[in-house]
Amino acid sequence: MPIAQLRGAAGRAGICWRSGESREGPRGHPVGGDQQQGIPVPELGREVTFQERFNSHRFPAPTVIVVFAVVCFSLARVPAAEPGSHWSFVVPRRQTPPAVQDGAWPRNAIDRFVLRRIEEAGLRPAGEADRRTLIRRLSLDLLGLPPTIGEVDAFLADRRPGAYHRLVDRLLDSPRFGERLALQWMDAARYADTHGYHEDYNRDMWPWRDWVIAALNDNMPFDQFTIEQLAGDLLPGATSRQVVATGFNRNHGVTASGISEEYRVEYVLDRVRTTATTWMGLTIGCAQCHEHKYDPVSQEEFYSFFAYFNSVTDKGVENRPGNVDPLVEVVPLGQQAIETRLAGVIKSLEARRARRFEGVGDRVAAWERALAKQPGRRGVVEGPLLVHCRLDERDGQPVSTGSPGKPATVQGQAKWVKARVAGGLELDGRSSLVLGDVAGFERTDAFSYGAWVNPSSGGAIVARMDDAADYRGWDVFVSGRRVEVHLIHQWPGNAVHLISKASLPSDRLTHVFVTYDGSSRSAGVALYFDGKRQEVNVTRDRLTGSIRTARPLHIGRRNPSGFLKGTIDDVRIYPRQLKPEEVAVLAGTDGLDEILAVAAEKRTRSQRETLQRTYLALHDQEYRRLSEQRDRRRRELDALKKNRPTVMVMQDLKMPRRSFVLLRGQYDQHGAEVKPGVPGFLPGLPAGAPANRLGLARWLVDPSHPLTARVAVNRLWQLSFGSGLVETAEDFGTQGQPPSHPRLLDWLATEYIRRGWDTKSLLRLIVTSATYRQSSRSTPALRERDPANRLLARATRYRLPAELIRDHALASGGLLVEQIGGPSVRPYQPAGLWKETSNRGYVQDHGVALYRRSFYTYWKRSVPPPNMFALDAPTRETCTVRRQRTNTPLMALVLLNDPTFVEAARSLAGLVLGEKKAGIDGRIQHLFQRVTARVPEQEELSELQRLLADQLARYRRDPAAAGALLKVGESARDQRLDPAEHAAWTVLASVVLNLDEAITRE
Repeated sequence: MPIAQLRGAAGRAGICWRSGESREGPRGHPVGGDQQQGIPVPELGREVTFQERFNSHRFPAPTVIVVFAVVCFSLARVPAAEPGSHWSFVVPRRQTPPAVQDGAWPRNAIDRFVLRRIEEAGLRPAGEADRRTLIRRLSLDLLGLPPTIGEVDAFLADRRPGAYHRLVDRLLDSPRFGERLALQWMDAARYADTHGYHEDYNRDMWPWRDWVIAALNDNMPFDQFTIEQLAGDLLPGATSRQVVATGFNRNHGVTASGISEEYRVEYVLDRVRTTATTWMGLTIGCAQCHEHKYDPVSQEEFYSFFAYFNSVTDKGVENRPGNVDPLVEVVPLGQQAIETRLAGVIKSLEARRARRFEGVGDRVAAWERALAKQPGRRGVVEGPLLVHCRLDERDGQPVSTGSPGKPATVQGQAKWVKARVAGGLELDGRSSLVLGDVAGFERTDAFSYGAWVNPSSGGAIVARMDDAADYRGWDVFVSGRRVEVHLIHQWPGNAVHLISKASLPSDRLTHVFVTYDGSSRSAGVALYFDGKRQEVNVTRDRLTGSIRTARPLHIGRRNPSGFLKGTIDDVRIYPRQLKPEEVAVLAGTDGLDEILAVAAEKRTRSQRETLQRTYLALHDQEYRRLSEQRDRRRRELDALKKNRPTVMVMQDLKMPRRSFVLLRGQYDQHGAEVKPGVPGFLPGLPAGAPANRLGLARWLVDPSHPLTARVAVNRLWQLSFGSGLVETAEDFGTQGQPPSHPRLLDWLATEYIRRGWDTKSLLRLIVTSATYRQSSRSTPALRERDPANRLLARATRYRLPAELIRDHALASGGLLVEQIGGPSVRPYQPAGLWKETSNRGYVQDHGVALYRRSFYTYWKRSVPPPNMFALDAPTRETCTVRRQRTNTPLMALVLLNDPTFVEAARSLAGLVLGEKKAGIDGRIQHLFQRVTARVPEQEELSELQRLLADQLARYRRDPAAAGALLKVGESARDQRLDPAEHAAWTVLASVVLNLDEAITRE
């Protein structure tokens, strides 16, 4: 058994871990005990139990281990608690704040409960912390970030009444608040960016994370926060955001191999354990294989609870990366505003086009009269025409390309024939036209191209492509009478490729035309047959490299392959994206001939509108400009919509799946059938409650539930004080620690409900209390009497969580990027670490992604972020509601050597050197204050001066070492700074960032 577990078990058994240490403090009061508030202590006049005799004796260390083994054996045989006999299984009653001797100290009701315990122990509370400590404490607790020097100075200067409360309100209103509170929720929800298990594929659950941030910033009531996450999909008329919220219970791992039903059942079991721990603080999972040994939960009741989650439509084994069903599309944080703005712009452009459309009648009539005088085809597409090969020539004549002096060259035995528009060219599968260095488009250019064609075998209609360079270039290609479009940088990994679903007719020429918008996406490519846009299958849609090639433009082949056999006519290439109306004109399918054949007064409304639209598309520059702007905005909007992420959510089968007691917890060993239900020792479901997750969620937040509110306020207390009133936040059962202040816990639980489950309101109450505002300074006597500070006679001092330590360094160094939401990022990490556990290497991000808050760091379950894992971050493989705190040498090595912390020190040094402070002392004070929110004392200042002098001398002697140090990290360095001086200050900054005070919440 690990040492930490031994200590925890020993504590629960009432045995002191250290030799010679008793659980009783001075005056006979147990440490952390409270006779007035129901903590069990021996009473005079009754028989002392076996365990109480243990608590009153001192044992040498070897004896402790032996006794511990005996107690563990006896605990294993203790029967489960009877319903109603345990404090947390009883509905909390509204408590009256007790009377206290020092009536001047309390600031609100919380303080009366705390002071009563302190006074009963014969102690006094600590004085109030100084203002610098308070603003730093509040900023770290509520935002997870240190205050800036400006914020500290402003708070110190605000001497008006209510300055502290205004500070609290400002912090609670900050968008950073949601990120801070969401951090502990990610642990509870076992959030990660991979599936876990041996393949540990990527997934995208960050849209659910964004939902959590927004809900917390919006101060969504906790009961609603609960219902939407457990059953948002089952709410009547559920919105997309309510469905996204159910991602909470899709954060479990997903395996890529194994027996599908076995793992599907494991996912359900995980949801049961996670839900019970998160909302009820119960170790209900202990009843999976047998009756719970300590809490009154039977195996049958466990599987009744299991039944609520057993009808989700997900599968057990999913051997693929990415999100797996059930899932929904999501509009990310911030993107909704962009989409709404684009939709508004499109609507405005449409209105302006409509006004242009309405005022065009006279010009259309004049155009129609002019058309009547023109013989033959009347449609004309205006604008630059880069290539136009009419192919009306005869043998021996130069082939015109539309550019004087630049004829095309016929290679092979081509035959001139009658075609669609006068003459055409019949290619024999070995002949082609070479047009030279023309139409050398880049992937970001918009262009259009095509021809009339009737192929008898496949090949390129038009192409500028280099087969030998991984087919770099572009073409339109016939393959088995289907038409393919290629835009290629490197085939097949970096290309756009689409294929028509329809085939070309074999008995006639077809007008085949391609338009492209320069977006490098398949969505920007349109393929037309005879003026009608075709449905296509997209096989490649990743184009990031150049499509430009030195090979010439060809008609009838690529270079050197892809010869076309068949007839081709009227080849055109435009250096812009043509409109559908323009393509229809080229194909002769715009309907103009039929419309013009009808007398004007007899035309239908549709015919009149088609005539007007065709005129505007061909001849009205303003209309075309508006159309192009609209189409560009539409493409932007379509791209946003197409790139919307998905998120895995909950979705139940139409017919609920039958549930059974699983004998010995085995997935395929069915016992008695069970229906959805809750443990019998807790209040029952209200009459008419649906037998689904929605009924369960509403039951959890019913005011009569004895656990939910207690568990929730205990975690808020843990956030504010480092430890909950119930230290074992994960276990409110009989094996958990009893509350240090039971009456206060009940008062907070009922107050939370009374305030409408208002989280910000309750946190405001907690952090404005005199209890919270105490100094962390202690005396030897107080530390001896209450080493764990369970009496709360002072503020608790503890190391910051891993993410806050990293963010603190980035913020102090001026590197932190405070962007909210979005996909996870991949900052610095030791090379090859992922390769140890999978065949997929780590691809580090660059730029601003390196400096996002640690909350957004990519979380791979099998290899959590190593610098934060070393600082006690969990793996997120299971639900965690209380992080461990350990001390190891590896932590110091991370803080001294990890690139993020070295770069933060370098950046901090650069900021200080760039400040116009008077002399070395002023700069040191400024640096120290950025990190600790206070100025150094004289002794500290002297030590730092000596360190700086030593380091400066060292780097003057060894400029190569200075250069190596300053190269750590990708952020730019001010090259005007002297390298030796900058390196010396970097070491000084690193030392300050590594101070105990820097990584500690005072």
